[in-house]
Amino acid sequence: LKPSKAAPPRRARSLHSPHPKMSAGMLRRFCTNAWGTLNAAETAAVERLCTSHRQLILDDGITDVRGEAGYAACATFLSDIDRTARCMCLPSASRAYRRSFSANYRALFPDNARLYRVDVLETSLDQHSEIWVNGDKFELSPEAMGHAEALQQAWMELIRLLDRWQSAPPCGQLEVEEDDGPPRPSRAELASALVALDVAWAQFECKYIGELIAIEEKARQLIVKAASFESQLRMTPDHLVRDGEYRDIERQLVKCIAYVNSVANFKCKGRDDLGHDILVSAKRIVREVEADRVRFGEEKAEARAAAYLLATEVVASFDAMRGYLRQASTCMERVDPHLCNNPGLVSRLVDWETSWEVGARYVRDAPLLDGICDVVSEVRAAQQVAPALTSMCEDCDVELFLVLPRIVILLFVADPGQQRANLVRNLLPHRFAGAGAKGAEEDGSVPTRSCPELIALSELYQAVLTELASVHPAAAAHAAPKEAAWQVLVKRAIKGDSDGSPRHNATDEDKLSSCPSATRRNVEDFMLGLERWSLELQRHCPQDWNQCSAVLVQCITGTMKTKTSSKKFQI
Repeated sequence: LKPSKAAPPRRARSLHSPHPKMSAGMLRRFCTNAWGTLNAAETAAVERLCTSHRQLILDDGITDVRGEAGYAACATFLSDIDRTARCMCLPSASRAYRRSFSANYRALFPDNARLYRVDVLETSLDQHSEIWVNGDKFELSPEAMGHAEALQQAWMELIRLLDRWQSAPPCGQLEVEEDDGPPRPSRAELASALVALDVAWAQFECKYIGELIAIEEKARQLIVKAASFESQLRMTPDHLVRDGEYRDIERQLVKCIAYVNSVANFKCKGRDDLGHDILVSAKRIVREVEADRVRFGEEKAEARAAAYLLATEVVASFDAMRGYLRQASTCMERVDPHLCNNPGLVSRLVDWETSWEVGARYVRDAPLLDGICDVVSEVRAAQQVAPALTSMCEDCDVELFLVLPRIVILLFVADPGQQRANLVRNLLPHRFAGAGAKGAEEDGSVPTRSCPELIALSELYQAVLTELASVHPAAAAHAAPKEAAWQVLVKRAIKGDSDGSPRHNATDEDKLSSCPSATRRNVEDFMLGLERWSLELQRHCPQDWNQCSAVLVQCITGTMKTKTSSKKFQI
């Protein structure tokens, strides 16, 4: 049986198996009254049973139900067993224990009919006591395995009788040779085998399904436990939200979510190391930015808009997980014990891990987060100079991911003392003084002194900027020549070719062609150096850069990735 059809997390109730003495007594009483010959209808039923028996797919003499054809053939055979038993008016073993099944299993076994299922037979055939759920190993009891073996013995006895039936001559044949083998099984033999199979089946079904229900309840406890912590948080009065006890419960909830993520989130990495400190940092940033907005207005808050967006993502994904747990607690019987089979849960875990992974790297690291905010502010300023960059960001144009690393390096060499330097040091730690094998200082801090090559690029930038400010027509007409020269370099970085003009709305004064050839060569030399560093930024650790570029684009466009509030609840 698929564990997805499982029981609600409630205290297991005892399942009463058919009593062995009662079953044996029923078998004796029946067999003493089963003498006689098969009538025409019974004979036809047995013949039909033999026909479906011949369709079974065998693997080394064992019924094979792993393939679609084998499963279908076995289902037909089991149906014919039930039909034959009913045609022969054979009593069935008690299925009163089914009343104690969980709601989902009662849907599979709604009444006391035999209801022989292939998956029950398959479990007895496998003879494997281990069941893995959410990475944990459970084992069926020795008693259940004993019932499985008894079922297999009854199964093989019925198969043996059917083989005899097919190989023996019909009972009505007048002349029977001595070497024709044993005669066809009598009605008593067939009846005895069918009743014995039914008794063994009921005993195994009772024990197996009962233990499955218990296993599934234990597996579902991961969600039950998390929902319990969520409920405690919800019931906490508002004035105690920042209390130490509240923090402890919140920490336990985060720990539960992280563990559920590790066993259920097959679409991401399934990380379980994203801790409560990420949430604490995110809530602190949200409070600070909102306080700045009230005290100083939008302009002050806008400077940290990127930080606010990333922190809000962390909090929103956590709140979405709480909402899921709150709703799931009201219909826990619908939660698949194999947690990865619950699409609604997996969807929220994907949002949670994605935002918290960014939070672990950027939100929790204040200097690095300041670097992100600095770069985002400068890129937005560059969009005013080069509108083409705005459309690139909005459309996620493929060229954006060539332009973005150029702009990051350009911003760094323009002013290595600003917060943006924290981002470059994080992405290229080996290019800073004191960096070891992993790019860190001996005391574990991020190195701060640039390597000679970066220093040389920064010096070349200053020389080119000064030269452009003195000779470029646009700079000469500008109140701040160096600012105009900076805009020319930004447009050149976005353009990416040797023309030097912007992508759209080019004007003659923007073009470098009007500058002296020596100036143009110096600009191109600088751009070649900038491109080399741009490629190193992308290639040194592609995974880190891909995450960083995604974060930058998200912050530049102000897009919230977590939109679970609009999602319809789904288990």
